[in-house]
Amino acid sequence: QVQLVESGGGLVQPGGSLRLSCVASGSISGIRPMGWYRQAPGKERELVANIGSGGSTTYSDSVKGRFTISRDNTKNTIFLQMNSLKPEDTAGYYCNVLSNYGKIYWGKGTLVTVSS
Repeated sequence: QVQLVESGGGLVQPGGSLRLSCVASGSISGIRPMGWYRQAPGKERELVANIGSGGSTTYSDSVKGRFTISRDNTKNTIFLQMNSLKPEDTAGYYCNVLSNYGKIYWGKGTLVTVSS
């Protein structure tokens, strides 16, 4: 089993910044691909950004240039630095990891609300 715990969400004004963290623990070894997804009320979950085991990154067009994904391999942790936040960024943010056995695990999410 693999556990993922997200943190860092909250209420922020438009134009503000937040930094999300996700810590992976349990049956995981090595550097695994991980990612951030988000789901707004009434919408499907969508990819925000992911980071490969070698450090390569991809971003959705809607966050490119504003969000940055990074990782601390010594702590099995990934981060999502979110700048220039917009009301449409409001969503639950979830991280996932591709385990050594090919299974994808999800965290329970952290809520980000962008509002004045």
